[in-house]
Amino acid sequence: MAAAACVCLLALSGCAEPPAAKAFFKALDLGPSATEERKQIDYKTQVAQRIEEVNAAAITPGHPQAMLRSVVVLTFLIGKSGQILKASVYRTNGDDLAERVAMTSLKRSAPFPPPPKALLNRAGQVELMEAWLFNNDGRFQLQTLASAQKDEAAE
Repeated sequence: MAAAACVCLLALSGCAEPPAAKAFFKALDLGPSATEERKQIDYKTQVAQRIEEVNAAAITPGHPQAMLRSVVVLTFLIGKSGQILKASVYRTNGDDLAERVAMTSLKRSAPFPPPPKALLNRAGQVELMEAWLFNNDGRFQLQTLASAQKDEAAE
């Protein structure tokens, strides 16, 4: 089957019409389209930007420190109107204060922009995950928007 796909690909590569190649790859059903993945990334970025805007005083400017105090990962459902339907801690290192700050900053930021219809599941919601990266001073950056961590040797 793979050999047949390669032969077809080679045949299509010589065609003057690139849309034929697009149709061929779409027919292979190799997974979600790049457009859908891009929409998910774009929406997650919008959500992260909203969280940072609302919680600006708690955001670490510049680069997070090399050895983070805590990383808290939340999973949350956003409804079609941008409201948080459910939120929970997915991963933590047991830092209760960091968990509370992450959850509070998420809830304080709602409502979010309505998700694109293409991202909604049958129940009319989208599930996202985000990581809060905490420095020793208790301030954070969101992984989606974070700068690279400082080099430990440079500190």
